[in-house]
Amino acid sequence: MGACALPADVRAETLTNDMVVALVQAGLGEEAVIAKIKASAAHYALSTDDLILLKKNGVTGPVIAAMIEAGATGSVSSKAAFSADSPDPLVPHPSGIYMLMDWLPQPKMARIDPTTSNQSKTGGILGYAFTGGIASLSIKAVIPNTSARARTQRPRPTFYFYFDEATRGLSQTGAPSLWLAGPATAITSPNEFSLIRFDVKKDRRETRVGSMNLAGAKAGVMDKDRIAFDYEQVTPGVFKVTPTADLPAGEYGFLYSVSAGTGPGMWGSGTGSARIFDFAVQP
Repeated sequence: MGACALPADVRAETLTNDMVVALVQAGLGEEAVIAKIKASAAHYALSTDDLILLKKNGVTGPVIAAMIEAGATGSVSSKAAFSADSPDPLVPHPSGIYMLMDWLPQPKMARIDPTTSNQSKTGGILGYAFTGGIASLSIKAVIPNTSARARTQRPRPTFYFYFDEATRGLSQTGAPSLWLAGPATAITSPNEFSLIRFDVKKDRRETRVGSMNLAGAKAGVMDKDRIAFDYEQVTPGVFKVTPTADLPAGEYGFLYSVSAGTGPGMWGSGTGSARIFDFAVQP
């Protein structure tokens, strides 16, 4: 008979030194405390002084040993179960980009599914032609539908990026990876993304990802089209990302890369490819 699944609230909780001390001082036996340690994510302080303090507070040797096995300072327990929606960034999540939905009665994280743009279109062709290439011709990535499925009420939303580095200790769990296909295999930092805003058309959204004029051609998001954001590392492989200013209502996305199609010219046959994690801001 297989082991019973642990309740989500048990798996999602992140234990600290103080929480372990509280469990011990509440009179729970060693077996119960150790079972809790093994079932939960961990964020322990385990220096020599911390271990001595744990012992002075009544934490027994076997419990301290279980804490050491579970994880070192600032890490996530390698024995913790994955969570798809825990709002605690230290709880292991499958790799990907998550939006913190902290306005809900019960806050949670929502994973943003990537959208691949395999279409591109050009703009400003007439100006480019009439000026003999002095005016710029723009290349735009196009994605279907007029609005993203992921929506936030916060004008300055919070995102968490989980890269494969965060789950190396959990590789035996079979957790799915979002970065295992195409050029995304080497992603290790939010700095490799561009935050952009979409122009909404009748049945699609589009954003500029290149330009060309007499001076030459440029591929990728233009500097003036990028929206600034800050990021900080929460734990290895996990980053907290926030825009540096409030975002007006509209359609946005984190764009990873743009690759050209085959054939002559910067965009080849005209089918560029961009991997976009799109979301909508609706205050």
